[in-house]
This record gives sequence, C-alpha cells and structure tokens, in this order.
Amino acid sequence: MMNTNRLSEAMQETLIKQMTKENQASQTYLSLGIWADTQGYGGIANFLFRHAQEERNHSIKIMQYILERGGTPRVETVVAPNKFPKTITECFEMVLEHEIDNTHAIYRIVNQSMAEQDWATWNFAQWFVKEQVEEEKLALNLIDKLKIAGGDRASDESLFALDKYLEQAPDEVTLAEEATAEKPS
Repeated sequence: MMNTNRLSEAMQETLIKQMTKENQASQTYLSLGIWADTQGYGGIANFLFRHAQEERNHSIKIMQYILERGGTPRVETVVAPNKFPKTITECFEMVLEHEIDNTHAIYRIVNQSMAEQDWATWNFAQWFVKEQVEEEKLALNLIDKLKIAGGDRASDESLFALDKYLEQAPDEVTLAEEATAEKPS
C-alpha cells in the first residue's frame, strides 16, 4: 500500500512535539490566570485565560496540518505547571520567557523544513513565525505597561487601571509589517 504521509517521520515528530508545547503553554497560561485571579486581578486573569485558549488553538492548527499532509498526529501528556509567580512583574516575565522559548521551537521547525526541503511545512511555519512576533510584542507590552504603572511598587490605583485595561485589551497585536503612516500600530 502506498504511503500517503507527505511529512517525513522526523518532521511529523517535530510537529507533534510542537503540538504538545502549545498544549503545555495553554496549561501554563491557565495556571497563571488562576494565580492572577486569586490575587484579585480578574482582568489580568481573563486576559491570560483568553491567551490559554489561543495557545490551544495553535495546537489544533498544527494537528490539522499534520492530518492534511496525511500524517497521524498524537496527543501527548503535558505536565502540571508547578511554578507560580510571586508578583505581577514575575508573572509577565514568565509570559515573555515562555514566548521566547516558543519562538526558538518554531525556528527549529523552519530550519528542519529547510533542511528537508519540505516547502509546504516551511510555508505553514511562516504563520507561526509571524504569530511569535506578535506574541513577543504582546509580552513586552505587558512588561512596559507594568513598568509605567510603577512595577511591583505600583499603587493600587495603577494596578486597578492596568487590570481593567487588560480585561478589555484586544487579543491580537498589529504586526509591524501591517503598520502604515495612517495607522502606525
């Protein structure tokens, strides 16, 4: 019987690992959201919960791609997050660290697809490259907004305002490539 899987075995495994990484990220953001809510930051929690769903959607996107290429995706176990932040600064720094780590994982997919001359996967991965630009920018913006509010020494009023802002903040960040003179961000 003809093999209809258009992904190499190695690429399929790499994509499955990325599915797992995205599911792990979803659990991490859920955990951080729970922490924020228990600290009284319902807006930040809501923001993190929405982000957890976005990460799960990324896993599904990879799963669907593997299926479209004739492969067989696999759902793997994720570990329970066990590190909780002590401050909002630490929480937002954990978000940034996670996104930078994920960017490196996406780059590994791009590099592997180039090495294998798997141009379909290379093309697919470009969506994630752009997404990581957005994710890192979002994390940096969180840290910047917290610094403006006063960081860990921020007043209750500043933290309340930041919490309300994040509750209503859009989930999508405009890419620099889409910016125009009329609409710079």
